[in-house]
Amino acid sequence: MRRAKNSVGIGLLGLCIAGLSVNAIAQSSSRSAAAPVPASTANSMPAASNTSATIDTTNSTIGELQQLMQAQSVSELRTTYNGNYGSSLLFKPDSRTYYVALFQQKNFWRVVKTVNEVQAEQTYKSFVGQTEKLAEVDIRRIKLEAEKQYTEQLISSQESRLIALQNDLAVQRQQEQRVAVQQDQSRQQAQALTSKEQSARNQLVALRSRIRVLEAQQTMIDGNNAPVVGKGGQK
Repeated sequence: MRRAKNSVGIGLLGLCIAGLSVNAIAQSSSRSAAAPVPASTANSMPAASNTSATIDTTNSTIGELQQLMQAQSVSELRTTYNGNYGSSLLFKPDSRTYYVALFQQKNFWRVVKTVNEVQAEQTYKSFVGQTEKLAEVDIRRIKLEAEKQYTEQLISSQESRLIALQNDLAVQRQQEQRVAVQQDQSRQQAQALTSKEQSARNQLVALRSRIRVLEAQQTMIDGNNAPVVGKGGQK
């Protein structure tokens, strides 16, 4: 059994079969139970299914555990998920046999069968440690993908901000040109009005001057035409 335990490796992925629930993905948790594995719990672990097209697991520890799970003849004591990898410790009460399973996504990877509780616990801890190490790459990939998407969102946001600023600047420059034209037109109009106002003032001064001349002449005429009053009040 020790030799079999130490032989677990990436090369055994080709032996994996059966299905997992979505709880085996992007999750790290542990749970325990004392009753035979119910249908809902069995669905959260690799379950019995048709064998691979190239490997027959019927006469194997993997196939044996699949049949026991399908018959609900084992109790799930512990299950731990790390990323796409998981490990379960199961117990068959009538024979006091422990099954320790290592799986990845929808595939059983390794199953160890033993009647030694200490060995079962040690194997389970070893499998859990393997899931942690194996999941590091997936977890790092997930984080990097999230950072990549976040960076792309920032780039998109900054590009939109840049376009908005460029549009604002274009509008500002266009408006400045319009204001400059309007200011030039206003200055020209002001100069024209100043010239006209000065001309009007000159005309007003000339009219007043003529009026004063005419008023003086009128006064002179009125004075010459006034009757002469003699002594005694008689003309």
